[in-house]
Amino acid sequence: MQSSSQETFAVEAVTELRNDHFSLHAWGRFFRRSWMLSLQTACDNPSLHSSWRRFTCFVALLALLALIGNSLLMGVSDTFSLLPGFVFCMVWQQCDLFWHLGLNRAVHSGVLLPRVGLANKLTWIRGFAASYLLGRLFGGLATPSMVALAIFLCGIGTDILDGLIARHTGTQSKLGQIADAETDFCLYLSLTVILLRNGVLPLLFGWVMLLRFLIPCVVVLLSYLTFARPVYFGSTTWGKYAGLAQCLSFLVLLAPAPFSMLTHLLSIPLLIVTSCLLIIAPVAQITHMRMRRGEG
Repeated sequence: MQSSSQETFAVEAVTELRNDHFSLHAWGRFFRRSWMLSLQTACDNPSLHSSWRRFTCFVALLALLALIGNSLLMGVSDTFSLLPGFVFCMVWQQCDLFWHLGLNRAVHSGVLLPRVGLANKLTWIRGFAASYLLGRLFGGLATPSMVALAIFLCGIGTDILDGLIARHTGTQSKLGQIADAETDFCLYLSLTVILLRNGVLPLLFGWVMLLRFLIPCVVVLLSYLTFARPVYFGSTTWGKYAGLAQCLSFLVLLAPAPFSMLTHLLSIPLLIVTSCLLIIAPVAQITHMRMRRGEG
Protein backbone atom coordinates (compact mmCIF):
# COMPACT_ATOMS: atom_id res chain seq x y z
CA MET A 1 0.00 0.00 0.00
CA GLN A 2 1.43 3.37 -1.03
CA SER A 3 0.59 5.13 2.20
CA SER A 4 2.72 2.55 4.03
CA SER A 5 5.56 3.01 1.54
CA GLN A 6 5.37 6.79 1.97
CA GLU A 7 5.59 6.39 5.73
CA THR A 8 8.61 4.11 5.28
CA PHE A 9 10.15 6.68 2.95
CA ALA A 10 9.62 9.43 5.53
CA VAL A 11 11.29 7.39 8.27
CA GLU A 12 14.22 6.49 6.01
CA ALA A 13 14.62 10.11 4.87
CA VAL A 14 14.61 11.43 8.44
CA THR A 15 17.11 8.75 9.47
CA GLU A 16 19.36 9.88 6.63
CA LEU A 17 18.97 13.49 7.77
CA ARG A 18 20.00 12.56 11.29
CA ASN A 19 23.00 10.55 10.07
CA ASP A 20 24.14 13.58 8.05
CA HIS A 21 23.76 15.79 11.16
CA PHE A 22 20.92 17.78 9.52
CA SER A 23 23.30 19.55 7.14
CA LEU A 24 21.99 21.93 4.47
CA HIS A 25 22.93 19.43 1.77
CA ALA A 26 20.96 16.71 3.56
CA TRP A 27 17.93 18.98 3.88
CA GLY A 28 18.12 19.82 0.19
CA ARG A 29 18.21 16.13 -0.71
CA PHE A 30 15.32 15.43 1.67
CA PHE A 31 13.04 18.06 0.11
CA ARG A 32 14.04 17.09 -3.43
CA ARG A 33 13.23 13.42 -2.86
CA SER A 34 9.96 14.29 -1.13
CA TRP A 35 8.91 16.57 -3.98
CA MET A 36 9.79 13.93 -6.59
CA LEU A 37 7.63 11.40 -4.74
CA SER A 38 4.76 13.91 -4.79
CA LEU A 39 5.24 14.50 -8.51
CA GLN A 40 5.13 10.75 -9.10
CA THR A 41 1.86 10.51 -7.16
CA ALA A 42 0.39 13.34 -9.24
CA CYS A 43 1.50 11.76 -12.53
CA ASP A 44 0.10 8.36 -11.56
CA ASN A 45 -3.24 9.85 -10.51
CA PRO A 46 -4.30 12.53 -13.03
CA SER A 47 -7.80 12.97 -11.58
CA LEU A 48 -6.37 13.76 -8.14
CA HIS A 49 -3.81 16.13 -9.68
CA SER A 50 -6.56 17.85 -11.66
CA SER A 51 -8.65 18.23 -8.49
CA TRP A 52 -5.71 19.84 -6.70
CA ARG A 53 -5.10 22.19 -9.64
CA ARG A 54 -8.74 23.33 -9.77
CA PHE A 55 -8.84 23.90 -6.03
CA THR A 56 -5.58 25.87 -6.19
CA CYS A 57 -7.11 28.16 -8.83
CA PHE A 58 -10.15 28.62 -6.58
CA VAL A 59 -7.92 29.52 -3.62
CA ALA A 60 -5.99 31.99 -5.79
CA LEU A 61 -9.27 33.68 -6.77
CA LEU A 62 -10.35 33.69 -3.12
CA ALA A 63 -7.04 35.29 -2.14
CA LEU A 64 -7.47 38.00 -4.80
CA LEU A 65 -10.98 38.78 -3.53
CA ALA A 66 -9.69 38.90 0.05
CA LEU A 67 -6.96 41.37 -0.91
CA ILE A 68 -9.45 43.58 -2.78
CA GLY A 69 -11.83 43.48 0.17
CA ASN A 70 -9.01 44.28 2.59
CA SER A 71 -8.00 47.27 0.45
CA LEU A 72 -11.56 48.62 0.51
CA LEU A 73 -12.06 48.10 4.25
CA MET A 74 -8.57 48.59 5.71
CA GLY A 75 -6.79 50.65 3.06
CA VAL A 76 -4.21 49.99 0.37
CA SER A 77 -1.22 50.49 2.68
CA ASP A 78 -2.65 47.88 5.05
CA THR A 79 -2.93 45.43 2.13
CA PHE A 80 0.68 46.01 1.05
CA SER A 81 1.85 45.27 4.60
CA LEU A 82 -0.31 42.16 4.69
CA LEU A 83 0.70 40.91 1.24
CA PRO A 84 4.14 39.23 1.78
CA GLY A 85 3.14 37.08 4.76
CA PHE A 86 -0.27 36.26 3.30
CA VAL A 87 1.12 35.18 -0.08
CA PHE A 88 3.88 33.13 1.55
CA CYS A 89 1.37 31.27 3.74
CA MET A 90 -0.97 30.66 0.79
CA VAL A 91 1.79 29.29 -1.45
CA TRP A 92 3.10 27.11 1.37
CA GLN A 93 -0.42 25.82 2.06
CA GLN A 94 -1.06 24.71 -1.52
CA CYS A 95 2.41 23.20 -1.84
CA ASP A 96 1.80 21.35 1.41
CA LEU A 97 -1.43 19.93 -0.02
CA PHE A 98 0.38 18.80 -3.18
CA TRP A 99 3.18 17.34 -1.09
CA HIS A 100 0.74 15.15 0.84
CA LEU A 101 -1.56 14.03 -2.00
CA GLY A 102 -0.32 10.47 -1.50
CA LEU A 103 -1.96 10.47 1.94
CA ASN A 104 -5.40 11.17 0.47
CA ARG A 105 -6.46 7.58 1.17
CA ALA A 106 -9.63 6.29 2.77
CA VAL A 107 -8.82 5.41 6.38
CA HIS A 108 -10.59 2.04 6.36
CA SER A 109 -9.82 0.71 2.87
CA GLY A 110 -6.50 2.42 2.12
CA VAL A 111 -7.72 3.25 -1.41
CA LEU A 112 -6.37 6.49 -2.87
CA LEU A 113 -9.28 8.89 -3.29
CA PRO A 114 -9.57 10.36 -6.81
CA ARG A 115 -10.31 13.93 -5.66
CA VAL A 116 -9.23 16.25 -2.88
CA GLY A 117 -12.82 16.19 -1.64
CA LEU A 118 -15.13 18.73 -0.08
CA ALA A 119 -14.10 17.87 3.50
CA ASN A 120 -10.42 18.55 2.80
CA LYS A 121 -11.30 21.72 0.89
CA LEU A 122 -13.19 23.07 3.90
CA THR A 123 -10.18 22.30 6.08
CA TRP A 124 -7.91 24.19 3.68
CA ILE A 125 -10.34 27.12 3.62
CA ARG A 126 -9.86 27.27 7.39
CA GLY A 127 -6.14 27.33 6.63
CA PHE A 128 -6.83 30.19 4.21
CA ALA A 129 -8.43 32.16 7.05
CA ALA A 130 -5.44 31.40 9.27
CA SER A 131 -3.11 32.60 6.49
CA TYR A 132 -4.88 35.96 6.46
CA LEU A 133 -4.39 36.38 10.21
CA LEU A 134 -0.77 35.24 10.01
CA GLY A 135 -0.18 37.69 7.17
CA ARG A 136 -1.44 40.51 9.37
CA LEU A 137 0.78 39.40 12.25
CA PHE A 138 3.88 39.11 10.03
CA GLY A 139 3.10 42.55 8.62
CA GLY A 140 2.92 44.08 12.12
CA LEU A 141 -0.75 44.99 11.63
CA ALA A 142 -3.40 45.21 14.32
CA THR A 143 -6.46 43.02 13.77
CA PRO A 144 -9.81 44.40 14.99
CA SER A 145 -11.71 42.06 17.30
CA MET A 146 -14.71 41.98 14.95
CA VAL A 147 -12.52 40.76 12.07
CA ALA A 148 -10.94 38.13 14.32
CA LEU A 149 -14.41 37.06 15.52
CA ALA A 150 -15.72 36.67 11.97
CA ILE A 151 -12.71 34.55 10.98
CA PHE A 152 -13.00 32.53 14.19
CA LEU A 153 -16.68 31.75 13.50
CA CYS A 154 -15.74 30.73 9.96
CA GLY A 155 -13.10 28.44 11.45
CA ILE A 156 -15.58 26.82 13.82
CA GLY A 157 -18.06 26.29 10.99
CA THR A 158 -15.56 24.62 8.68
CA ASP A 159 -14.15 22.56 11.57
CA ILE A 160 -17.59 21.12 12.27
CA LEU A 161 -18.55 20.61 8.64
CA ASP A 162 -15.34 18.96 7.40
CA GLY A 163 -15.62 16.13 9.94
CA LEU A 164 -19.33 15.59 9.31
CA ILE A 165 -18.88 15.52 5.55
CA ALA A 166 -15.85 13.22 5.71
CA ARG A 167 -17.76 10.70 7.85
CA HIS A 168 -20.95 10.96 5.79
CA THR A 169 -19.16 10.50 2.44
CA GLY A 170 -16.61 7.95 3.64
CA THR A 171 -13.68 10.23 2.70
CA GLN A 172 -11.87 10.26 6.04
CA SER A 173 -8.14 10.16 5.31
CA LYS A 174 -4.70 10.65 6.85
CA LEU A 175 -4.44 13.77 4.69
CA GLY A 176 -7.53 15.19 6.40
CA GLN A 177 -6.18 14.34 9.86
CA ILE A 178 -2.86 16.08 9.20
CA ALA A 179 -4.54 19.08 7.54
CA ASP A 180 -6.98 19.45 10.43
CA ALA A 181 -4.15 19.50 12.98
CA GLU A 182 -2.07 21.97 10.94
CA THR A 183 -4.89 24.42 10.27
CA ASP A 184 -6.12 24.35 13.87
CA PHE A 185 -2.56 25.00 15.04
CA CYS A 186 -2.17 28.03 12.76
CA LEU A 187 -5.65 29.48 13.35
CA TYR A 188 -5.82 29.20 17.12
CA LEU A 189 -2.19 30.19 17.59
CA SER A 190 -2.68 33.35 15.53
CA LEU A 191 -5.94 34.16 17.36
CA THR A 192 -4.19 33.78 20.72
CA VAL A 193 -1.43 36.19 19.67
CA ILE A 194 -4.01 38.67 18.37
CA LEU A 195 -5.94 38.54 21.65
CA LEU A 196 -2.71 39.17 23.55
CA ARG A 197 -1.80 42.09 21.30
CA ASN A 198 -5.29 43.58 21.65
CA GLY A 199 -4.94 43.45 25.44
CA VAL A 200 -8.08 41.36 26.06
CA LEU A 201 -6.29 38.14 27.04
CA PRO A 202 -4.24 38.18 30.28
CA LEU A 203 -0.61 37.27 29.67
CA LEU A 204 -0.58 34.24 32.00
CA PHE A 205 -3.56 32.61 30.31
CA GLY A 206 -2.14 33.56 26.90
CA TRP A 207 1.08 31.66 27.63
CA VAL A 208 -0.90 28.60 28.67
CA MET A 209 -2.80 28.73 25.37
CA LEU A 210 0.38 29.18 23.36
CA LEU A 211 2.09 26.27 25.13
CA ARG A 212 -0.99 24.13 24.46
CA PHE A 213 -0.02 24.17 20.78
CA LEU A 214 3.75 24.48 21.04
CA ILE A 215 4.37 21.53 23.39
CA PRO A 216 2.73 18.87 21.15
CA CYS A 217 4.47 20.44 18.14
CA VAL A 218 7.87 20.13 19.85
CA VAL A 219 7.09 16.53 20.86
CA VAL A 220 6.16 15.66 17.29
CA LEU A 221 9.34 17.23 15.88
CA LEU A 222 11.54 15.49 18.45
CA SER A 223 9.88 12.15 17.80
CA TYR A 224 10.32 12.54 14.05
CA LEU A 225 13.78 14.11 13.88
CA THR A 226 15.47 12.55 16.91
CA PHE A 227 14.01 9.05 16.87
CA ALA A 228 12.88 8.84 13.20
CA ARG A 229 9.53 7.41 14.24
CA PRO A 230 6.23 7.92 12.40
CA VAL A 231 3.93 10.39 14.11
CA TYR A 232 0.36 9.39 14.85
CA PHE A 233 -2.38 11.99 15.01
CA GLY A 234 -5.49 11.43 17.03
CA SER A 235 -7.95 13.14 19.31
CA THR A 236 -8.55 12.50 22.98
CA THR A 237 -11.51 13.23 25.24
CA TRP A 238 -9.45 15.72 27.25
CA GLY A 239 -8.33 17.39 24.03
CA LYS A 240 -11.97 17.80 22.92
CA TYR A 241 -12.94 19.30 26.26
CA ALA A 242 -9.95 21.65 26.12
CA GLY A 243 -10.78 22.67 22.56
CA LEU A 244 -14.40 23.36 23.46
CA ALA A 245 -13.38 25.42 26.49
CA GLN A 246 -10.88 27.40 24.42
CA CYS A 247 -13.50 28.12 21.76
CA LEU A 248 -15.88 29.41 24.44
CA SER A 249 -13.08 31.57 25.83
CA PHE A 250 -12.40 33.06 22.40
CA LEU A 251 -16.11 33.75 21.87
CA VAL A 252 -16.33 35.56 25.20
CA LEU A 253 -13.13 37.56 24.67
CA LEU A 254 -14.10 38.55 21.11
CA ALA A 255 -17.70 39.40 21.98
CA PRO A 256 -18.90 42.81 20.71
CA ALA A 257 -19.09 45.82 23.04
CA PRO A 258 -22.82 45.41 23.94
CA PHE A 259 -21.89 42.15 25.67
CA SER A 260 -19.03 43.65 27.69
CA MET A 261 -20.81 43.12 31.04
CA LEU A 262 -21.26 39.42 30.32
CA THR A 263 -17.67 39.20 29.10
CA HIS A 264 -16.39 40.76 32.33
CA LEU A 265 -18.30 38.26 34.47
CA LEU A 266 -17.42 35.11 32.52
CA SER A 267 -13.90 35.68 31.20
CA ILE A 268 -11.73 34.93 34.27
CA PRO A 269 -13.63 31.83 35.53
CA LEU A 270 -13.79 30.46 31.99
CA LEU A 271 -10.09 31.14 31.41
CA ILE A 272 -9.19 29.33 34.65
CA VAL A 273 -11.16 26.23 33.59
CA THR A 274 -9.73 26.43 30.09
CA SER A 275 -6.16 26.70 31.38
CA CYS A 276 -6.57 23.61 33.56
CA LEU A 277 -7.92 21.61 30.63
CA LEU A 278 -5.18 22.91 28.32
CA ILE A 279 -2.54 21.68 30.76
CA ILE A 280 -4.12 18.22 30.95
CA ALA A 281 -4.77 17.85 27.20
CA PRO A 282 -1.14 17.65 25.93
CA VAL A 283 -0.33 15.01 28.54
CA ALA A 284 -3.31 12.97 27.39
CA GLN A 285 -2.29 13.46 23.74
CA ILE A 286 1.29 12.31 24.36
CA THR A 287 0.04 9.29 26.31
CA HIS A 288 -2.35 8.47 23.47
CA MET A 289 0.45 8.69 20.91
CA ARG A 290 2.70 6.41 22.98
CA MET A 291 -0.09 3.85 23.39
CA ARG A 292 -0.74 3.79 19.66
CA ARG A 293 2.95 3.42 18.95
CA GLY A 294 3.08 0.51 21.39
CA GLU A 295 0.12 -1.16 19.69
CA GLY A 296 1.82 -0.70 16.31
